[in-house]
Amino acid sequence: MSILTATAPSSTFTPPPVRAVSLPPRKKSKWSVEEFHRVRATGVWDGLRTYLIRGEIWEQGEMNPPHANFLDLANEVLRQIFGAGYRVRVQTPIVLGNSSPFPDIAVVKGTLQDFQVKHPTTAELIVEIADSSLFEDTTTKAEVYATGGILDYWVIDVENRLLIVFRDPAPLPDGGLAYRTRLELGLADTIAPLAAQSSPVRVADLLP
Repeated sequence: MSILTATAPSSTFTPPPVRAVSLPPRKKSKWSVEEFHRVRATGVWDGLRTYLIRGEIWEQGEMNPPHANFLDLANEVLRQIFGAGYRVRVQTPIVLGNSSPFPDIAVVKGTLQDFQVKHPTTAELIVEIADSSLFEDTTTKAEVYATGGILDYWVIDVENRLLIVFRDPAPLPDGGLAYRTRLELGLADTIAPLAAQSSPVRVADLLP
């Protein structure tokens, strides 16, 4: 993952092409969620998998085949668990404060009509597939999701073939929240989503 350098737009700003850098610059303008989505809709970042973390624009690299396979399988498993009244959304925006990540999977309450004019602002479960992104998914994104009130956050660790489950967000001394519970589950383990506790999932079923 990398952070994109860009200047926050004014109402008449025409954004120039952005370039990916390996390290974030020391100073950068912060983007609002509204600005980010407005500019993204112009197509200026077409071909880039951009999302917003704490007012900074991040770009995730191209999805490789293992990531795609893990995502497809997790989507299939969760759709079998969550029925009417829930939407299992794949790589679509969610708005959490000044962040708008595009989680691999977000299970949200509601119907298609509920999200015709605005993106969801919470989820019953968020799942990220981590191959090259394990550090970011278990640190920066975990704090963003905890601070955003996500009670159940799963990271599928592709390389180590683990399911990492984060729960119990609690305040940090310097602001924000972090998860107090981190479980690392292997192939022999099972776990149920907090929002579907009668439907346990075999970790092996999430790891092709």
